[in-house]
Amino acid sequence: MSRPVPRHVPELPAPLEEDPLSGLLRDLRIAGIAYGYGRLSAPWGIDFPHDGTARLHFVIEGEMWLQAEGQSPERLQAGDAAFLPKGAPHALRSQPEGQTTCVSDLELRAVGERVYSFDRCHHPDAVLASCSVTFNEPCLHPLLDIMPTILTVAGAQSDLTLRSLLDAMAEEVLSPKIGGSTVLSRLADVIITRLIRAWVENRDSEAHDGLAALRDARIGRALAAMHQDPARPWTASLLARTAGLSRSAFAERFASALGQPPARYLTRLRMAVASQLLKEQRLSIGKVAQRLGYASTPAFSRAFKRHVGRSPGEVRRERS
Repeated sequence: MSRPVPRHVPELPAPLEEDPLSGLLRDLRIAGIAYGYGRLSAPWGIDFPHDGTARLHFVIEGEMWLQAEGQSPERLQAGDAAFLPKGAPHALRSQPEGQTTCVSDLELRAVGERVYSFDRCHHPDAVLASCSVTFNEPCLHPLLDIMPTILTVAGAQSDLTLRSLLDAMAEEVLSPKIGGSTVLSRLADVIITRLIRAWVENRDSEAHDGLAALRDARIGRALAAMHQDPARPWTASLLARTAGLSRSAFAERFASALGQPPARYLTRLRMAVASQLLKEQRLSIGKVAQRLGYASTPAFSRAFKRHVGRSPGEVRRERS
């Protein structure tokens, strides 16, 4: 009787090491979103004051001018997208200068769940899709610290998938359908992620630019490790060893890239994670403290209030 020939089982490839941008993007959670669109005829102008939300604009047809407070006007054409991650006050106009109407004073017509129309004419020369995005505890997220006031992608030509996603967003906004709010929410998540990635990949290196941390393989390794396991009792020595640097070299390169020491960055990361666990998973304060490696609930509560400005109980009572 012949012996069975052992089958060769191919060795599975080792899992890819997570890049630092993936960790940062995973923790940048969208907590709320609303869409609007307008068919506009010149002259027109809309003012968007700071209201705690980020803004994403997509020019479907025509052209317009975007001007953030304290900056020069920037021309946007059909196919261009602009993302204002920090929600800086800004205006959109048919011309570089001119009068504006505050977005809150526009006549909005609900055309779907969280989708509104602010049409102002029957014969438009420009069509705009816009959405406001609320991130979970944005003040704690390090990625928003290093991003510019305006992130613009011209025509999305460098990322054809992004252009298709923007077109899909425009279609959903202009022709609302059943389940549209869910589709739009998911689209916004992917679009914002790809916009940020396009910005990271195409931006030139600058001194003290936080992008240096995303491009520095050693600092990036430490960042990814912190985001993968924020509860681990990280010390400066352990992080330096993860990065493959001496403790002094690591501390200097980290602070130079991110503008803050590793300990402060880690605390802010833990508070952002804690906020998500409290609001989204409704965990008890004690369980959150335990998950994030705090020795006691009072110690966690004190740290949380110091960094967030509110107690864990207040945040937990909020609706996510």
